[in-house]
Amino acid sequence: KISYEELQSSNPTLLSRIAEAFGSGETCKGIVAITDIPLYPPLRSKALRLIHQLATNTSPDALKQLEDPKSYYSVGWSHGKEKVEGDKLDTGKGSFYFNPITDRPLEDILSRDFGHLSDDDDDDERRREEDAKLQEFQRHAESNGALSFYAPNVWLEQEESLSDLRDTVMEMGQLIRDVGILVAKRCDEYVTSQYCDYPVGKIHGVIENSLCCKARLLHYFPVETAGHETTSHDSLTPAEDSEANFSDWCGWHNDHGSLTGLVPAMYFNANGEEVPCPDPAAGLYIKSRNGELVHVQIPTNALAFQIGETSQIHSGGILQATPHAVRGCDPSRKDCQGISREAFAVFMEPEYFGDMDIPPGKTIEDAQKLDTEKWFPKNVRTLRSRWTPGMNFGQFTEATYAAFY
Repeated sequence: KISYEELQSSNPTLLSRIAEAFGSGETCKGIVAITDIPLYPPLRSKALRLIHQLATNTSPDALKQLEDPKSYYSVGWSHGKEKVEGDKLDTGKGSFYFNPITDRPLEDILSRDFGHLSDDDDDDERRREEDAKLQEFQRHAESNGALSFYAPNVWLEQEESLSDLRDTVMEMGQLIRDVGILVAKRCDEYVTSQYCDYPVGKIHGVIENSLCCKARLLHYFPVETAGHETTSHDSLTPAEDSEANFSDWCGWHNDHGSLTGLVPAMYFNANGEEVPCPDPAAGLYIKSRNGELVHVQIPTNALAFQIGETSQIHSGGILQATPHAVRGCDPSRKDCQGISREAFAVFMEPEYFGDMDIPPGKTIEDAQKLDTEKWFPKNVRTLRSRWTPGMNFGQFTEATYAAFY
C-alpha cells in the first residue's frame, strides 16, 4: 500500500515499493493499492450503487438503447457479446463502457490535431497537405479497427432514477485517471533508475496526453443465473482450483493497455442490499512472477493499479503485467444465492497511432522472459505471439482481440 500523500512526492523508499509491486522479480505481485485519496470513498459507494441499479432495474428495452453495435459494443451496454474462452460467450457479467475524459473523443482529437487549420492561411500548398492529412485521418477513424477508439459515449437520458449516472461515473473515472498519472510518474522514475536509455517520462506522457481512455462499469450476475454451468469450489483438485474455476465471473487474462485502475468491488443480495462477500474464496486473484496464486484484498478506501502489457513493452520488461481473474461466489453455498458483484475499472492507454517501441538496447526476450511465461495460465496469450516491431497500439489492440476473442 502507498498513501496518496506519499505518491505525490518521489523518494527512494517509494520507488522500491513501486518495484515490489510492478517489477519483474519473483516476489513481485503486480498490483499496488493507493489509499486515503480525497473525496474517493463516497464517490466509490455512489458509483457502484448506480452500476447495480443500471444492470438490475433498467428495462431490457432501455438497455438495448445503450448498445452500440457499430463500435463493436466498446461504448454503452454490453452483455453476452464478448468471448472469453474459445467460442464461449461471456454471459457472467454485463458491462457499461465509456470514455471518462470526453464524451466525443474524435471531435476533441480533431480539434487538438487539426484545429489550427484556418481558411485564412495564405500558404495554399500547406493548406492542401493539411487537408489531405485530415481527410486521411477521418477515413482511418471510420475503419473497423479504429471505431472502438473514437466512438462517442452513450448515455440513458430518460431514466430519472439514473440521472446522476453520467456525472458520477465521469467524475470517478477522471479521479482514477488523475491518480493513475501520479502512479505513472513513479513508474517512469523507477524504470529510469534501472535503465539509462529509457525514454524519460514515457508512460506518464502516454497516459496524460491520450484522449483514448476506456472506463468499464461491471455487474457480475449471480452465478446461478449467469447462463452457464458452474462447479462447487470444494469439488476441485488443487491443480484444477488454481486455474480452472475462474471463468464464472472473469477468466485469466492480462490487460493490454498501459495502466489499469481498479475500484474495490461491492456485493449486493437479491434485495439490492449491500452485503459483505459471503464466500471468502471469491474475488480478484493474480498469478505472481513465480506462479504463486494470490487472492487480492483491496482496502475499501483504496484504488488498486495494475500494469498493462503496453507499459511492459515500453519499459523493456522492467515493469510486468500480471495475469488476473475474478472468481465468482460458490453456487453450492446457500449464502451465495442471488449475490452480485459491482466493479469499476479504468484502462489508461495510448491513442491508436501510439508507438509500441521497446527501449533501445532491449528485445522482446527482455520484455517477456520465458521464466515468467511458463507460469501463465493456459488462456493467457504471450506478448511475443501478438507484438511485432514497428506496430502501433491500434494494431497491437487488434492482434490482442483476435487472439482472445
